[in-house]
Amino acid sequence: MATFKIEGGYRLKGELQPQGAKNEALEVICASLLTPKDVTIHNIPEISDVLKLIEILKGLGVSVTRLAKGRYTFNASSIQVDYLKSEEYKNQASSLRGSIMIIGPLLTRFGKGFIPQPGGDKIGRRRLDTHFIGFQKLGATFDFDAINHCFTISAPRLKGEYMLLDEASVTGTANLIMAAVMAEGTTTLYNAACEPYVQQLCKMLISMGAKISGIGSNLLTIEGVTSLGGCLHTILPDMIEVGSFIGLAAMTGSEITIKNVGVHHLGIIPDSFRRLGIDIEQRHDDLYIPEKNNYEIETHIDGSIMTIADAPWPGLTPDLLSVFLVVATQAKGSVLIHQKMFESRLFFVDKLIDMGAQIILCDPHRATVIGLNKKHALYGTKMTSPDIRAGIALLIATLSAEGVSIIDNIEQIDRGYENIDVRLNALGAHITRI
Repeated sequence: MATFKIEGGYRLKGELQPQGAKNEALEVICASLLTPKDVTIHNIPEISDVLKLIEILKGLGVSVTRLAKGRYTFNASSIQVDYLKSEEYKNQASSLRGSIMIIGPLLTRFGKGFIPQPGGDKIGRRRLDTHFIGFQKLGATFDFDAINHCFTISAPRLKGEYMLLDEASVTGTANLIMAAVMAEGTTTLYNAACEPYVQQLCKMLISMGAKISGIGSNLLTIEGVTSLGGCLHTILPDMIEVGSFIGLAAMTGSEITIKNVGVHHLGIIPDSFRRLGIDIEQRHDDLYIPEKNNYEIETHIDGSIMTIADAPWPGLTPDLLSVFLVVATQAKGSVLIHQKMFESRLFFVDKLIDMGAQIILCDPHRATVIGLNKKHALYGTKMTSPDIRAGIALLIATLSAEGVSIIDNIEQIDRGYENIDVRLNALGAHITRI
């Protein structure tokens, strides 16, 4: 288990380039299984979760060529479906939630798939019903082995169908899109997720020969085709990392420019930070956050306490709620953070309370933060990173704190942020990887 030792209290200054979007990378890499032709993908973040998925594809027989940093070519012309029953595959897939998205491509191309119950962050219940109910509506049958915690699914031929998804699941929508692109007939997905990740997947599939309409909305229509070809695809900048850097600049009072952020794909993220009093200036496709000692949380028009809540796109992504909560601890004013989707994601606040933050955990989904207005700095302590997003939020907190902090289990942070210590140290942070 690796550890970060952080000396807090330093202001940072300089430029940061966001990595490619992790969530998009997991989707589009799985999409390479849909064709025997070459698929070349640029701007792949070389983080542990993505590299795990690439290893799974290699085990399946996909030829993977690393052309340069972040640039890979995938060729799935020689898939070995029997690999799905190997112990090596079970161990790999069970530790990576994104591995669930290999099922849609394998099902539509080869008529079968197998996956152990996937892992991922321990942030509460994360159902797979949307995936498998959708596969059933396309004509597949599946069996869940409750003893061995694994799913087996098969379909001689998928057939298009209208379906109203029970939730706007991003991975569920992506999986069903990939299953439907080569199904017989027309598939309609209503209440589909419409995050930029899903939009990018659809655009990539269209470049491969798929027929998809309604991109960017929650109503997708997919006309099945008999085969798909190769393509060249570039992944968007990671909006979660962009938001994390905005929060970092505010908490540490730093002057930071975030380069090439893909402004038009950030949705309400910048404006949501502005509601906390953070100055953000758009300069072409860059975001500039000036050095600022204090920031004040707005109230609602009627004077009531501000609420920051997550919602399906184009609402605020739940992956940034942890960062918003940390940023609010040093603001002037109070805010209610409402994490609607996951009932365990706010449990990391006890670590912030240990650092001197004033937070009331109302229930598993809501926390009220009373900002310290930087009159009292947080102080360093020892803690463990529980998941990716809480991990980066805690790192931001320690960088603003007085004294030395220790964060154990930083493998969780490495799952979503590439060389974060090296990149921040280049701007003046004092982070030591042990």
